[in-house]
This record gives sequence, structure tokens and C-alpha cells, in this order.
Amino acid sequence: MIQSIAFFVYPISDMKRARDFYERVLGLKVGTGLGDEWIEYDVGGTTFAITTMDTNHKPAAKGAVVAFEVDDLDATVAQLKAAGVRFTLENSESPVCRSAIAVDPDGNELIIHKRKS
Repeated sequence: MIQSIAFFVYPISDMKRARDFYERVLGLKVGTGLGDEWIEYDVGGTTFAITTMDTNHKPAAKGAVVAFEVDDLDATVAQLKAAGVRFTLENSESPVCRSAIAVDPDGNELIIHKRKS
């Protein structure tokens, strides 16, 4: 079912300040981005992203979000739902991926992710 970690994302409140820290202070190089809402960095073959998008997560208050890469998003969501896993979002699509958001027993959200070819 789960193959790898697709990406990590941290919610942030100030994109300019965050980009200064991650790019200047830590030396990360921008991979892709969606304007001032979402910036991705390639970190050793894994993507680390920062976002100001309203993802129902707050900086530091709820912690980081992990995304798990899967072979077949629809089949995985169906399997997890059959196992009683609750979802806050069952299908989201962007130009590069499809995803769903599941909730663990403690209320932490987990992104179930499938990159497009």
C-alpha cells in the first residue's frame, strides 16, 4: 500500500520570512512553487514544502504534515475507508498529483498521495 514519503510540508505565516530562512539560512534551492502560497524544495530526492495556504494547519501549533506516496490512490482510499479510517478530503487534484487526507486516531491528518505520470 504505502511506498514512500511523497513530501513534507510545514504551514507558515509569512512566506518572505520563511523563504529567507529556508533559502538563505539553510541553503535550500527552490524546485517549484505556486506563487506566494506554496514553495517546494528538493532535499535529497524528497520534497520539502512550505505553504501559506489554508490547510487547516497552523505553524507549530499542530506540527508537520506527512504525505505518503501510493500506487493507486482510489484503491488505497477504498481500503482505508473499509478499515474505518476517516477522511477530511477524499479527492483533491492539482496539475502534478491527486491526494486525499485521512485522519489518524489522534486526529493528525495524513496525506495519501499519488503523483501524476
